[in-house]
Amino acid sequence: MLSAPVIGINVLNVLMLGVDSALCGRLPHPLSDDALAALGYALQVVFLLMVAMLGLIVGTVALVARAYGAGDHSRLQHLLIQSTQLTAIVGAFVGLVGAALAGPILAVLGASDDVLATGVAYLRPLMIGTPFFYLGLLYAGVFRGVGNTRIPFLCALVANVVNAGLNYCLVLGNFGAPQLGVTGSAIGTDIAQAINAALLVYAMRSGTVANLHLPITIRPIDRPLARDLFRIGWPAALDMLVLNAGFLTALGMLGRIDQVTVAAHGLGMRVQSLAFVPGLGIAQATGAMVGQSLGGKDVERARQVFRSAVMLCMGIMTVLALGIVLAAYPLVHIFDIAHGSSLESYSVEWMRILGYSMLPTGLNVALMGLFQGSGATRTSLAMNFWGTMLIQVPLAFVFGFALDLGAQGVWLSFPLAIVAKCAFGMYAYRRGKWAVTGLTPRHPVAVQEA
Repeated sequence: MLSAPVIGINVLNVLMLGVDSALCGRLPHPLSDDALAALGYALQVVFLLMVAMLGLIVGTVALVARAYGAGDHSRLQHLLIQSTQLTAIVGAFVGLVGAALAGPILAVLGASDDVLATGVAYLRPLMIGTPFFYLGLLYAGVFRGVGNTRIPFLCALVANVVNAGLNYCLVLGNFGAPQLGVTGSAIGTDIAQAINAALLVYAMRSGTVANLHLPITIRPIDRPLARDLFRIGWPAALDMLVLNAGFLTALGMLGRIDQVTVAAHGLGMRVQSLAFVPGLGIAQATGAMVGQSLGGKDVERARQVFRSAVMLCMGIMTVLALGIVLAAYPLVHIFDIAHGSSLESYSVEWMRILGYSMLPTGLNVALMGLFQGSGATRTSLAMNFWGTMLIQVPLAFVFGFALDLGAQGVWLSFPLAIVAKCAFGMYAYRRGKWAVTGLTPRHPVAVQEA
């Protein structure tokens, strides 16, 4: 029951970006091709910049869950105030830097002049809304930490309806609205994310969840607490950085092969993100159950949870893999891609490669849930680092350029890297160190009256 709303939230988060692509793909040709390529680059940039926030979210959720479970309301309020202030600061900084460096970042990734201009027109206004985006992620994590995933799901649902409506009007100029193209898409997303954050704040201030209340006040930054949040969350943040480094490297290679492959890559990643949602939701629930089992010193129960998670994840991923492989063409045409075009061909090829990789991905996400739930975040980091940097990136270059397989070679590196990560993860699982690994704070978290 805990994982169902989490899966729903993840689906809605992916759909918010998927709506952008689906509507921008309906712009007049050739604007649509440039827009889809630009969104392909922008998606990876957004994911990369989320690294700055992920560690803060992971640390906040862990400490909020403990404070709430202990009934320490003063500490809980202090955590909410401090994490809100830190998130606003990080969000404003990332938003300003991202807007200022949007052009140079896209140029480094290999965007052509037309695609770069379109990408900047999308990224700069999108970056302005970064504080709202980050606060929405933070507060959804807070609700998850206190065991309520229904409220953030409902807020995300409202935000997605708003996003779809605004994008429909502002991207294509419907109902008398100006046709702003990709810029309109970014504006619609900003407004939707601001509404999502506002709804979550209202829920925390209205007493919807007992003993969860967000004070509206400003306090000096608690530096010891900030250090604790960083200490808890940095492996998860670095994990995401490594993952995105692999994606960005592949994107740079694709940009030097053919700009159309970048658009295809972006479309495939949106489908993949949606397909991965059930597995990731199960992994998050697995982490919670593994942590509870180890907290009760029941290692065998933790192993049973992991085995069940593997069977469930791989079963779901197999069904989704068949759907992606068999329905690749209909999935591509959701984005209004022209029949017989090179973009259609590349997109179908990439989606089918993703489909074939779904089965080992099921094992991979179950392993990630196990390691994160047990506190062995450095194990999951090592698993991702070696699989990405020693397998995926070198193979992408060798296959794509040395063997002259082009985009297909770059894409083939992804499933091979996932298999390598699974092998590393299973080795770590059988060694069993994760069962005695835990979060042991080196000093207590500073607490002030809020």
